[in-house]
Amino acid sequence: MTQSKIGFLFPGQGAQYSGMGKDLYERFQEARQVFEKAEQLLGFSISRICFEGTEAEITRTLYAQPGIFVTSYAAFRVLQVKFPEMTPAFTAGLSLGEFTALVAAGSIKFEDGLKLVAARATAMERAAEKNPGTMASILGLEQADCESVAREAGCQVANLNCPGQFVLSGTVEAIEKACSLAEAKGAKRALKLKVGGAFHSTLMQPAREELQEALKATPIAAPQCLFVPNATAVPTKNAEEIRTLLAQQLTSPVRWIETMAQAARSGIKNYLEVGPGNVLKGLARKCQPDLVVSVCGVAQDVEKLEEAFGKV
Repeated sequence: MTQSKIGFLFPGQGAQYSGMGKDLYERFQEARQVFEKAEQLLGFSISRICFEGTEAEITRTLYAQPGIFVTSYAAFRVLQVKFPEMTPAFTAGLSLGEFTALVAAGSIKFEDGLKLVAARATAMERAAEKNPGTMASILGLEQADCESVAREAGCQVANLNCPGQFVLSGTVEAIEKACSLAEAKGAKRALKLKVGGAFHSTLMQPAREELQEALKATPIAAPQCLFVPNATAVPTKNAEEIRTLLAQQLTSPVRWIETMAQAARSGIKNYLEVGPGNVLKGLARKCQPDLVVSVCGVAQDVEKLEEAFGKV
């Protein structure tokens, strides 16, 4: 593994758990500084919610999104200090993680990214109250079959996570119909998810409009490395295109299969999943088995990387 050729992947909503970031905060000054700065900007104790929050608190969109963003960036800052030559050659993030990816790529400042994430979370909660909906995970169907199910049920494909794993989004009635249709087509599993709304569907249009307003005032620079956005899965360095795509992302599918294909085409073999959980490592293995993904979300992961560097 060479420090100049590492890709960074950042998790999205769903990766949260009570206790995330706690040992990073306790062990590393850089992580503590990130949490302290975040609390000044947010005006509430995100550390308490991340470290001690109930399941109801930490899964609420309003808290989950800034919590994951702050925890992920705290882990990234620790890596920056521990491995100063480890500059990202590639960044991407799943949904919410796209904001962390842009901060890591030098496109958006942490403070501006946090303000956007807080505005996004608030807007998405508000949109979910206005246009109630839900999501479902469909396992074991081809993409074309999932798209056919979505059309027939009147919902949308929200996440293309890996071959045979897709997420649908829409009204409760449409998702219930979609689950029945998917099972009839031979899906191994069609499971409604415990989420706060119909994310990545047209029901999030009010949130998209709110986020567009917030983005107008946000300075965005060209990424300093290869960056792949969710909405198109086509690398871009165009700041204005990124501004547009960050809002568009709320109503369009997360194209993770294509994102991992771009990662494979980049020639970069080694990746770090930075933040809570290890969902992206599993998805990468299913999308592009040749990619090598290590995780960095807790203090022990940092120690393992310290041991591994120079030996891989």
